[in-house]
Amino acid sequence: MIVIAHVSDIHIGATERAAPRAAAVLRYLDALPHDLDAVLVTGDIADHGSPAEYEEAAKLLASRHPVFVCPGNHDVREEFRRVLRGEEPAPGPVNQVYRTEKAVYALCDSSVPGEAAGRLDGETLDWLGEVLDGSDLPVFVAFHHPPAPLHSPFLDGIMLRDDGRLAELVAGHENVAAVLVGHAHTAAATTFAGRPLLVAPGVVSTLLLPWELGPSSRGCLDHELPPALAFHVLDDGGRVTTHYRVVPA
Repeated sequence: MIVIAHVSDIHIGATERAAPRAAAVLRYLDALPHDLDAVLVTGDIADHGSPAEYEEAAKLLASRHPVFVCPGNHDVREEFRRVLRGEEPAPGPVNQVYRTEKAVYALCDSSVPGEAAGRLDGETLDWLGEVLDGSDLPVFVAFHHPPAPLHSPFLDGIMLRDDGRLAELVAGHENVAAVLVGHAHTAAATTFAGRPLLVAPGVVSTLLLPWELGPSSRGCLDHELPPALAFHVLDDGGRVTTHYRVVPA
């Protein structure tokens, strides 16, 4: 059995409460009585992409569990690489693969500098294909932008674009256990290319859906609802089960 904690959209620097909310989530995970196989953080680590935001995020995301982080549309690749990865700054996509005894985690960069919507470019898709071809273990494919509509006009206008080749890769590889994304700030579960598509809730805020919004609403992101996370469980039969947890902040 594999147990993954899925966290997303901590947006350090967005509000005064962003860092304390992220800290509460990581404290909750570190206090668990059992070790997790991984903690996946699917993007929007920093709100403005500044070095100070990433330095604070690096401290907050330090954990006794393995933590794997990919960028989102609010992130800046150069500073993400320098501070969180200890690499020389570079503008290309930040694609990462982590191989463990039980599974492979392919973290793709779906961000497009200067845009809110996402896209996996040819370099990233070539890389992902090689990762999938080379693994006999279950592969969790993770990136920021959902590749399927979630029925929020606000969100669906900035989802992943040009997903045809991604769908072919996912459908053509039985070792893909699930596709894990963030960006939506709402807990959601659907399918993509015949595989589970699992969306982490937001830490910094929660998306309110059209049927939750009143005529006097000022927006669709609620910063008062508590932060949340997902646990994804892959059992020995290949079934993925997801549990969502709200964390007092």
